[in-house]
Amino acid sequence: MSVLIVGSTALDSIKTPVAQGHRLLGGSASHAAIAASFFTRVKLVGVVGDDFPQAYLELFRRRKIDLTGLELRKGKTFFWAGEYEPDMNRRRTIKTVLGVFETFKPQLPEPHRAAKFVLLANIAPTLQLHVLEQMRNPRFVAADTMDLWLNTALSDLLKLLSRVDAFILNDSEARHLTGEINLLRAAIKITKLGPKYVIIKKGEHGAILWDGARPFIAPAYPLANVVDPTGAGDTFAGALVGYLASARTSLPAAIRRGMIYGSVVASFCCEGLGLQRTAKLTRQQIERRLAELKRLCSF
Repeated sequence: MSVLIVGSTALDSIKTPVAQGHRLLGGSASHAAIAASFFTRVKLVGVVGDDFPQAYLELFRRRKIDLTGLELRKGKTFFWAGEYEPDMNRRRTIKTVLGVFETFKPQLPEPHRAAKFVLLANIAPTLQLHVLEQMRNPRFVAADTMDLWLNTALSDLLKLLSRVDAFILNDSEARHLTGEINLLRAAIKITKLGPKYVIIKKGEHGAILWDGARPFIAPAYPLANVVDPTGAGDTFAGALVGYLASARTSLPAAIRRGMIYGSVVASFCCEGLGLQRTAKLTRQQIERRLAELKRLCSF
């Protein structure tokens, strides 16, 4: 089955301790869509300006991503510039230009409204809710978020939580939302707000899942050389939901395996600037690294 992914499509200028690049393809929906496309068909919904490079549109098309829902408007594409500190767990924003994204309000093409698997990538909760209002009976909806919305749109975010099956956030966001230091207690508390599945990303330390009955720990693939962590969380979410749409096993089992696929694809993302490494991946490379991660976790 196909996956509907709604989020930001952007141009990023990134500087890390080991590399830098300008006007790279970025945005939550871009990273998620490329990652999901290794497992199933993807419908991308977003907005770009008339400065958006044709080469990036061709990349989406090569991955067989449906761009019917990608709006092309006059004006500037959403732009973000950032610089990472030496440990790459911290970064500072140098510049943000919203451009055409400032007035973006997703309008789904009619065929997209019947999608059974939906990933609401990181955008404002009001926009995520607007997408859900247009859907017809999706089977599984996952939503990602960021700390900005916890500070500026908490009431809308809480409304969203009552309408999604899975909620994805990072460890600091989980602590912020719940007031809990312990991540398992935080995940349990979040499920009481609505979602059946809560996935807390822990960066280089993997991710934890709480499904209402028991936790599951997904390790991160260990990397000796990290080039750029930008978009790794979006990549994780995209690969996870993409795998779910292709899986033939029960949902609880598929989510666990999907998290491992998410960790693997996200590790490739960190090996290049922006989407440069992920865009060159093959499914065979993903499967080989998955098998290697499985061996690393055996005892």
